[in-house]
Amino acid sequence: MKRLFGTDGMRGEAGRFPLDAATIETVGASLARRLTEKLGRAPSVVIGRDTRESSGWLEQALVAGLARSGATSKSAGVITTPGVAFLARSLPADAGIVISASHNAYRDNGVKIFAPSGTKLDEETERLIEGDVFAQAKTVALTNTDRSLKVDETDAAEAHDLRSRYLDFLADEIGWDLSLRGMRLVLDCANGAAFKLAPEVFERLGARVSTINNQPDGRNINLESGALHPETLQAEVLKQAADLGVAFDGDADRALFVDANGRLVNGDGSLWVLARYLKARHELAHDTVVATVMSNIGLEIAFQSLGIRLVRTDVGDKYVLEELLRIGASLGGEQSGHIIFPKLSLAGDGLITTLSMLRTMSKDGKALHELTEGFQSFPQILVNVEVKVKQPFDEVPAIQKAAREIESDLGANGRLLLRYSGTEPLARIMIEGESQDEIEKHASALAGVIRQALGFDLDLP
Repeated sequence: MKRLFGTDGMRGEAGRFPLDAATIETVGASLARRLTEKLGRAPSVVIGRDTRESSGWLEQALVAGLARSGATSKSAGVITTPGVAFLARSLPADAGIVISASHNAYRDNGVKIFAPSGTKLDEETERLIEGDVFAQAKTVALTNTDRSLKVDETDAAEAHDLRSRYLDFLADEIGWDLSLRGMRLVLDCANGAAFKLAPEVFERLGARVSTINNQPDGRNINLESGALHPETLQAEVLKQAADLGVAFDGDADRALFVDANGRLVNGDGSLWVLARYLKARHELAHDTVVATVMSNIGLEIAFQSLGIRLVRTDVGDKYVLEELLRIGASLGGEQSGHIIFPKLSLAGDGLITTLSMLRTMSKDGKALHELTEGFQSFPQILVNVEVKVKQPFDEVPAIQKAAREIESDLGANGRLLLRYSGTEPLARIMIEGESQDEIEKHASALAGVIRQALGFDLDLP
C-alpha cells in the first residue's frame, strides 16, 4: 500500500489528492472512528491551522468528517503546530490536528495529528486511516476554488481562549522567572502561524519587539522570509542594533537565530549553547545530546571537548524524539532549528527554543556571539545525484571503494554520509572536512562514480 503519512504527517499540493477536501473529510471520519474504537466513547479533538489560503477549507472538511463519525471538535484558529500539541495534552483532548505544511510554499498543505501526550499519532492508526482513504470508491479532487478561501471561526471566543492558554503556558511556565526588559528583539514570523503569538509572548516578558513578515495574505507564508530565508532578518538586526533576531518557519516549530553582529546561528549552534547551559547546571541528562546524521561534525568535536556525547539519528524530528525518550536525554534537535526539550514539550517548539535561548543569555549575562564561542562548523557540501535504481551502496564495489578512500583521506576531522532521498530518485552525498576545496573534489569524484554505476552518465563536456 502506498503510504500517505510520512515522518511529518501527510503533505502535498492543496486541492489535489490526498490534500483535497473529500479525502481530508475521510481522514477526519476515519480518525474519529478509530479513536472511538479505542476509547469506547465519542472522542474530542482540538484543531489549529496556519495562514495558507487553503487551510480554512481543509479545516472545514476535516471538521465535517470528524462530526460524521461522532467526534466533537474545538478550533484554535491560526496557531502554531506545537501550540496544538500543547492543547491536546492540556485540555485534555483525545487528539490534536494541525493543518499546515510547515516550511513549504503556500500551494502545499498538510495534516499532522498528535496524541494527547503531544507525540505524533502512532503508525498503526495512521495505517488504518490510510486504508480507509484508499478504500473509497472514488476520490473527488476539489480545487481551491471549490471551497471558500476564508473560514469563519465557529466560535471566535473559544479560539481566542485556546490561544490564550498556550500564550499563558509560554509566558508563565516556560518564561516564569525571565525578564527581557532592556532587550531588543527582531522577529521574522514568515507570515505564518506565529505572526501574532510571537510578539505577544516576548512583549509580555518586557522585551522591545520589532516584527517583520507578519502580514499574512494566504499566499506569502515562507515567501523569501523566515527560517528558510534569514537574510532580511540579518540586515534588520544590524539596522536596529538589536540584541537578537529570531526566524521562525510557517508553523513555528523551528527557530534560527541571528546574533547582534548579524551572524546566523543554526540548530547546531543552538544545541551547543543550550547544552553548555544545561551541563553547567547539572541538567543535561547523561551528558548526552541527540541530533541527526546531518549535524555538523564540528558540533561533535566541540561536544567531545566538554565530555558531552552526541547521539545521531536518521533525519526527522520524529526519530530525534524517539531516541530522546529511549535513552532519557533532555536535549535534542536538528540543524534546521527544530529543538526538543522533552521535559517541557514532546513537540519541537520555536517559541520554547527562543525563550530557552533568551534565558541562557540572561542568566549567563552574555551576548549570543559570546555563547557560541568554542563551536566551529566545518566546511560542508551537499550533492544530489539522479539515479535509475536505489541499490544499497554497500552492494556496489566501485562506490564502496571510493567511499572508503574518501573516509580515509578525511580522517577524524571529516565525515562522509551517503543516503537516498525518501521521496525522489536521488542519491545524496554529504561531506564535511577541514578544507572546502578538498571536500568539493571528493564530492565531485564520488558523484561521478555513483552516476556511472547507478545513474545517468551523460558525459557532458
